[in-house]
Amino acid sequence: MSLYTPFRISKPRAQMVPAEAVEATYKRLRTRTFWGVTVVYTLYYVCRMTLGVVKQPLIDGGVLTAGQLGIIGSAFYFVYAVGKFVNGFIADYCNIRRFMAAGIAISAVVNLLLGALGLLQGPLGFGSVVMMLFFAVLWGVNGWASSMGSPPGTISLSRWFPLSRRGTMYSVFSSTPQLGKAVSMIMTGVIVTVAGWQWGFLAAAVAGFIGLLLSLVFISDTPESEGLPSVQELSGEPVREMDKQPTKQLQKWVFRHPGIWVIAISTAFLYITQHAVSDWGVLFLQKQKDFSLERATQVIGLAEVFGVAGNLAAGWLSDVVFRGNRARPVVLSGILAVLSLAGFLFLGGGFGQNMAFVALFSFAFSVVFCIVAGLMALDFVPRKATGAALGIVGISSYAAAGLQSVVSGYLIQDYSAEGVFDFGPVSLFWIIACLLAFVLPVIGWKYLRK
Repeated sequence: MSLYTPFRISKPRAQMVPAEAVEATYKRLRTRTFWGVTVVYTLYYVCRMTLGVVKQPLIDGGVLTAGQLGIIGSAFYFVYAVGKFVNGFIADYCNIRRFMAAGIAISAVVNLLLGALGLLQGPLGFGSVVMMLFFAVLWGVNGWASSMGSPPGTISLSRWFPLSRRGTMYSVFSSTPQLGKAVSMIMTGVIVTVAGWQWGFLAAAVAGFIGLLLSLVFISDTPESEGLPSVQELSGEPVREMDKQPTKQLQKWVFRHPGIWVIAISTAFLYITQHAVSDWGVLFLQKQKDFSLERATQVIGLAEVFGVAGNLAAGWLSDVVFRGNRARPVVLSGILAVLSLAGFLFLGGGFGQNMAFVALFSFAFSVVFCIVAGLMALDFVPRKATGAALGIVGISSYAAAGLQSVVSGYLIQDYSAEGVFDFGPVSLFWIIACLLAFVLPVIGWKYLRK
């Protein structure tokens, strides 16, 4: 018996739902599953964003330095990259309810331990190096646990929705990172301001345990496991010859497809940009523009709501406005994202102006992200190999995010002295990544479409 044996995909239920109740049962379970994975994955992000909020209290309190925080952040991303790859391939064979539940449970426990570690630091007398080691190991474990969220969530769309509706539902599901970041930034920012950084981790742990309960109650594995026909039969969708092939063979086909690697490299630059803002945006506003922790988290957190609108607009723009041309909305949105990010990083202004810059960036960037990292891949990936595609894109993306964390941390630390922070060099690094993120997939669009 292997570690993943309890998580294997459910077998079809012997007792079938009566014919007259099939449609109503299917719609009810499909709706519950969709909103279940969407809310639970939102809470996954609450459990993984805590570190981005508490950086200034950790630095100002002498607990950790910016460089050490960069290493800790990279531990999360590098482990997440490997986990996304491995768990992406494994999730194609897995029970999505148990898989999502296990991941968020582990993430909640990690946040609980880090909060407790902070409360006990004084009595135990832990130094900076010891704290860094504890944080790096535990945050790395959180990286693995967090990698267990996206694959089953996306696979649920393949198992419960026909191709004709998958793009629309994906645009809703892909808005969960922005929702999770907004909740985490605002909720955790207030809690940390009032009670201290330790309680930010403890609050995230509570959110994680709520996600565990929701995943067990609302998510169903497959239609067949509930006594229903397959999604193809339920929707009348023709079964392609490719879909009849074994999952392992389809995963190999995806792995050899050059198009998925173009998307993977492009998404790597997307993740550098995205995580630069979410990881360091609060600290940037505090040190560069003299914002309080509460106001800084409000700017970054509230702007994420506009990312939700960007995700929802992405499918409509590419399918309706540009009639299936994925490249044109990527170009327009990519230019807006670069200009708004540059305004945020290089211009001054108060709360309103910075909110406007980050909101516009979040909206435009989310359009690019949803189309490049989601819709382009879904255009050609077989249903039974969705997890494999996510794994390939994930390992490239989060390896880049981990590199970003280290490079950004040391660029900030090395160009700062005596409490004065210089964000100029790291800002150029983020701008170049944002530019490459939308240029590469546009150059390769003709091949991807073919």
